[in-house]
Amino acid sequence: MAALVLAMTASATTATSGTAQRDLEATLGQALRAPGIDRGNTAAIAVDLRTGQTVFSWNAQRSLLPASAEKLPVSFAALHVLGPRFRFRTELVGAGTRVGDTWSGNLWLVGYGDPTLTRADLDRLARRFAATGIRRVAGRVLGDDTHFDARRDAVGWKPHYVGVESRPLSALTVAGVHLTGVNGSAIAAARAYVGALARRGITVTGRAGTGRAPLDAIPIAFDLSERLANVLKRVNGESDNFAAEMLLKELGATVAQRGSTAAGARVVRGELAAAGVPLTGVRIADGSGLSRFDRLTVGALAAILHAGATEPRVRGPFVTSLAVAGISGTLERRLELLPTRGRVLAKTGTTLRASALAGLVRRRYVFAILQNGSPVPYWTARAAQDRFVIALARS
Repeated sequence: MAALVLAMTASATTATSGTAQRDLEATLGQALRAPGIDRGNTAAIAVDLRTGQTVFSWNAQRSLLPASAEKLPVSFAALHVLGPRFRFRTELVGAGTRVGDTWSGNLWLVGYGDPTLTRADLDRLARRFAATGIRRVAGRVLGDDTHFDARRDAVGWKPHYVGVESRPLSALTVAGVHLTGVNGSAIAAARAYVGALARRGITVTGRAGTGRAPLDAIPIAFDLSERLANVLKRVNGESDNFAAEMLLKELGATVAQRGSTAAGARVVRGELAAAGVPLTGVRIADGSGLSRFDRLTVGALAAILHAGATEPRVRGPFVTSLAVAGISGTLERRLELLPTRGRVLAKTGTTLRASALAGLVRRRYVFAILQNGSPVPYWTARAAQDRFVIALARS
């Protein structure tokens, strides 16, 4: 009799679980229905983190424009290749001789792709140079951005993206410094550094310019960015396009010794393949998701998110890089109420032709939604995404 009761209880539990599963699937499917949203160009998936079971799937392998969800595979690869403690570097080097308080020769400000470089960083470099006792530079300050290639945009970008959606893709660029053109980042940085030296009482006799530092140049001072774990909060939490592109080029420079978008994209694909992420339908054209040639599937995004949320090596910095519903980043004013506030961590994405939301409902689900159209109705798409995530949070 006891065995019969146990069997009946188990059967009832299984039936209840199955009913709940079907109800959740129906609710999630209904959530995605919205005016102006093409179901054929919509894909969504939800996976239970505890069991690995897919609880909802729609067009999971359909190759779609990802918008800024593109930043997730780049971030995942960067944590594997560079590590969460990686820091971008900016160096001051010189070639010449010192006589008394005069440096006779040129100085080079050498950029290695720091997307967070500011005037304050240049002031610190000037202070360190002033600490050597030099008060006059009989020569020039030259900006060197040759760590990366000379392309200032990425394949598939609209011309106006440079300067609007992203700063020109230079390895040496200072936030907030006025540029005279798409190739003006390095010389603008050099001029800004001359100004920083002047504020320290150091005169530079020559005109600022650009050029590659000689291999035998003397190291003088350097500045380091925040750790990659913090930079990723800009990339994913704030959806910083320029930072994502610098990260992608650095992956190329580190692994392939070529600081280009294409080289970085090959590195990302290699890391995704090594992690078991399905690559059918995946195309990495840039780091930000601005390119019209980018493609992702929600199946690939779910695999990236699952690995990012469970691999001990990357879990902490990957998860904390995401925007938090109702609290931070691009979700600060979205999903602000219970049950989602503070419990949903995700990457948003919006372009004219794509809308995306991909992330985690804490400790329970990973999810990804991609919607494409010509154009995608922004508010309608976002409302559908929010309904989907709220349903997951309530389940």
